[in-house]
Amino acid sequence: MKALFFKQHGDLDVLRYGDVPDPVPGPDEVIVRVKACATNHLDIWVRRGWPGLNLEMPHWCGADVAGDIVEVGDAVSGWKTGQRVIADPGVNTRIDPYMRRGEASMSPGYRILGEHLRGGAAEFLCVPADNLAAIPDNVDYAEAAAPLLVSLTAWRMLIHRGRLKPAETVLVVGAGGGVNSMAIQIAKLAGAFVYVVAGSKEKAEKAMALGADVAIDRTETDWSKEVYRLSGNNGVDLVVDNVGKATLQKSMAVVARGGRIVIVGNTSGPLTEIDVRYIFGKQISLIGSTMGTHQDFLDVIAMLWTEKLKPVVDRIIPLKDGRRAYRMMESGEQFGKIVLTP
Repeated sequence: MKALFFKQHGDLDVLRYGDVPDPVPGPDEVIVRVKACATNHLDIWVRRGWPGLNLEMPHWCGADVAGDIVEVGDAVSGWKTGQRVIADPGVNTRIDPYMRRGEASMSPGYRILGEHLRGGAAEFLCVPADNLAAIPDNVDYAEAAAPLLVSLTAWRMLIHRGRLKPAETVLVVGAGGGVNSMAIQIAKLAGAFVYVVAGSKEKAEKAMALGADVAIDRTETDWSKEVYRLSGNNGVDLVVDNVGKATLQKSMAVVARGGRIVIVGNTSGPLTEIDVRYIFGKQISLIGSTMGTHQDFLDVIAMLWTEKLKPVVDRIIPLKDGRRAYRMMESGEQFGKIVLTP
């Protein structure tokens, strides 16, 4: 089969489009013919690599997959060939105390498609049957694939880890990424007042269209001072900061006393200096989060299928041109998700 793969970690030039071995299903697995696979910043981090990430090469990314079942394992029941499906990108590989407490993504055995396991940036995907969910007839493949990882991540980040409450104020730092486009919608659905920091006037307008109450173009003003002023010099209750190095210090300045900052990424870099006086002086909490449980996944897709949440697709690009998609992501050109089609 064809895939967008790499044989060693590195920059964009290590990506190749070509032939890789076809997957073979285990007894509890299915083979899905990929019709759409959305890109994520996770793909960029995996391709670049980090200490301790040991992958079987060649590797291909792609956590968000929609397609058709073409083969089922001997022990699979309830699924048959031809069904239109999506896959929960979080794969549970063990039963441990984290799993039993309903904290699957904290388990050392938790795996993510495209990160620890070969993903959907290929013609076929092998995935446990327990990870599947059916696609409604009125939803196309690109719309089904685009919001999966980011919706799951944003839901856990805001609702479970951030413990967002109605009438609280939320600041989303960055408007163009997939997680943040869903965070805006989920925060509004939860009854929050939402500020957004955008990288351009156009992205600010798009953030407003998603439901943001205030969108600030960071190229025109100092966003942290502006948010602080607009909040009556109180700051905001909850900050979503997935940018990291370039913004975390300002996020700590603008969060309210006793407020929370939730972090699920680091698009500007993983290492930064922190003024710890903000932490104890304002009694703020820095909260890490990643992914979610399979029940979270089912809850989120129920909201997607009923249009309480809407997928944000920037554009659709052929898989063979996938390097162009990641170049756009690395330069921050997109708003929402870029979807690859084999």
